[in-house]
Amino acid sequence: MGVPKRKPSHSRQRQRRAYNSVLKLPQLGRCPQCAEPYIPHRVCPACGYYKGRQVITVTTPG
Repeated sequence: MGVPKRKPSHSRQRQRRAYNSVLKLPQLGRCPQCAEPYIPHRVCPACGYYKGRQVITVTTPG
């Protein structure tokens, strides 16, 4: 069986593993209150609602 002649360097290991984070992008859903995209199981950043009730008060910048 083939055995590596040298230990892979830290940078080479990290280059190989870095691509895995690209494959695991968060899936976005639509907020039922404002129809903006948001990450599931999180408070909607646009309107502040979570599970049908308002959790945070969102102010518009400006």
